[in-house]
Amino acid sequence: MTPSLTDRFTVIDNSPTTPVILHAPHGSRFIPDELLPTYLVDENELDRERDLMTDHFTDEMVESAVAATGASAIVNRLSRFVVDVERFPDEREEMLAVGMGAFYTHGSQGQRIRASSVMTDPALREFFDAYSLAFTELVQRTVDAHGRAIIIDVHSYPTSPLPYEVHSHEPRPQLDIGADETHTPAELIDAVRSAFGELESGVNDSFHGTYVPLRFYDARDTRVQSVMLEIRRDVYMDEAAVTRNASGYEQLAKQLVRLVGYLQPKDSTTTTPGGNHD
Repeated sequence: MTPSLTDRFTVIDNSPTTPVILHAPHGSRFIPDELLPTYLVDENELDRERDLMTDHFTDEMVESAVAATGASAIVNRLSRFVVDVERFPDEREEMLAVGMGAFYTHGSQGQRIRASSVMTDPALREFFDAYSLAFTELVQRTVDAHGRAIIIDVHSYPTSPLPYEVHSHEPRPQLDIGADETHTPAELIDAVRSAFGELESGVNDSFHGTYVPLRFYDARDTRVQSVMLEIRRDVYMDEAAVTRNASGYEQLAKQLVRLVGYLQPKDSTTTTPGGNHD
């Protein structure tokens, strides 16, 4: 039985009033019951994989920032172990080498978790394409309204590297700022560092790049800006218990709201450090 696409991701479209789009692609643990038999590992191992690989509470953080700022957002409601909506759908994806392209065949330890046939499952590809199209259309509406779109791609990562990581030898700062040479201008990185100034940060450490829909990525369309926030999990949660640290989480939520405020239009009550980016 194939999964329905209904209610598997949420689009919050405030494009008439904001250039900012928040993105939470990996915050869900949800795998539809009808898909569970397609996994080659037992329920306990699959739960452990989700403990290790889910960007816990980032979906809630994004939704609270939307409520506070009026930004747009897209929030994925499926686990990355069903579909990873941020991967390249072709050979450009470096994570294919470890079985973690758009449709994972391997887990965090390098173990086989699904058959290779998952990579051609039409229902999963339909979801990937629908998600990509929804994101592309939201970005286009935002560019049409403001002459630009600014994507803030919200993730988290474990304190200690996992075996699947292809850049595990690199530093692991409290905040790894993912940047793209075309779509992440220096002033956007500066805004992130100002908003999250209490955190030790690095650029493209351990996790690299940031999400841009392919229509704009392939065209090198600089009207679309993007930055990835990879938050080290010990900053805001107990990784072993998979529970939130209330004070750490609330501080991060405030910092995310601050960043959105810096990037909102110049008639906003909050201005960007060093001048508005409008």
